[in-house]
Amino acid sequence: MSLLSEFMQKEQQLKQLQAEMERLQNDDRLKAELEFKDKLEALMREFNKSSTDVIGLLEPQGGKSAPAKAAAASSTGRRKRKLKIYKNPKTGEVVETRGGNQKTLKAWKDEFGSDTVEGWLVRVES
Repeated sequence: MSLLSEFMQKEQQLKQLQAEMERLQNDDRLKAELEFKDKLEALMREFNKSSTDVIGLLEPQGGKSAPAKAAAASSTGRRKRKLKIYKNPKTGEVVETRGGNQKTLKAWKDEFGSDTVEGWLVRVES
């Protein structure tokens, strides 16, 4: 790319950015947000509070919302899956599993179909 074409391209991009800036400056939503921000900062200065203080007042749990805390707890200490016990009526073989990845169970589902094998469920334990 020649230096002239690069210059012209950058000039065009600058014009586009200026048009976007003008559009944003005339947007009432932006004006309202800027006014809110200014008033909030003035109020924080008046009461000598930092943004951390304000967040601590609004969310006393340390800045984490309740759903975020629940998600964090579940990722570290996942609850155990339920134990499912299947019995093949043709062979009498019993399979106990806490997940669907058990080798024998997968073989049965491939051979007899998932719906059929789910019908062989004897019981579920916690």
